[in-house]
Amino acid sequence: MAGVPEGMRAEVEDFGNVLSLERGRSAHTVSAYESDLFQCAAWLVAHKGVRDWREVSAAQAMDWLYALGGEKLAVASTARKLSALRGFARHLVREGRRPDDFTALLQGPKRVRRVPATLSAGEVDKLLAAPGGGDALALRDRAILELFYSSGLRVSELAGLSLQQLDLDQGYLRVFGKGSKERVVPVGGKASEALRVYLAAGRPGLVKAKTGSVLFLSERGGPLSRKTLWYLVQKHAAAAGIARGVKPHQLRHSFASHLLSGGADLRAIQEMLGHANLETTQIYTAVEEKRLVEQHGRFHPRNRE
Repeated sequence: MAGVPEGMRAEVEDFGNVLSLERGRSAHTVSAYESDLFQCAAWLVAHKGVRDWREVSAAQAMDWLYALGGEKLAVASTARKLSALRGFARHLVREGRRPDDFTALLQGPKRVRRVPATLSAGEVDKLLAAPGGGDALALRDRAILELFYSSGLRVSELAGLSLQQLDLDQGYLRVFGKGSKERVVPVGGKASEALRVYLAAGRPGLVKAKTGSVLFLSERGGPLSRKTLWYLVQKHAAAAGIARGVKPHQLRHSFASHLLSGGADLRAIQEMLGHANLETTQIYTAVEEKRLVEQHGRFHPRNRE
């Protein structure tokens, strides 16, 4: 980045290599962290005259965060930038390039976590029943929707599934999620049934000469893009008469929320979703609390006019 001394830039790139090669972070995450750190370095050079990461003080780093607030960045963006700087500061200490962590006392903005949008059980039933007919694409779409809801997959995880990851006899599939971390996810009875039908009567009709082992195929015999999966969910939600916009991730949220409502253990849900921290999974408890309040408001006799 222009304006950033070579030494400061090289240390950021070294940190990026550590994140990628040693910690298995995705290319997207590494790129975002490096961009944040280059931005920080450029600001420190321009506003504080800093030429080396060893010169950066906690007060200077805090001034940068305040400047971000002046730019009216989203709280999530500011929090991510602080996370990148904290990780980098700890990296410098581990590598012996600084004796202290200059971010130790920094405090970022408090994040207000949004309650994820979910579908009701009735809406899910309508959506899963939407793909009609017995042609290859209808069988594929039915299997996709069933698997989305049955296993709580991310869009990228479902798009990248191969035949080898699926074990219908045992009722599970192996998923490679964020950071290439592997986890085992159950496949429910309805989803297994839809997948068996698709594999027997749907997928063979989509196979082309250069088709590989990807599970869900496009009309051209290749893998489905995330954009195509988004479109398919939207199309079938409209056909099901669900007025509000429905996105693939809402099936993942609904999967978790409905499991929790049914009494599933939060840590089990965490494992199935592939969350690194239980705190991330706990957002679904807010969904359940909101549902209980709504139910109380609707049905308690003292709430009726």
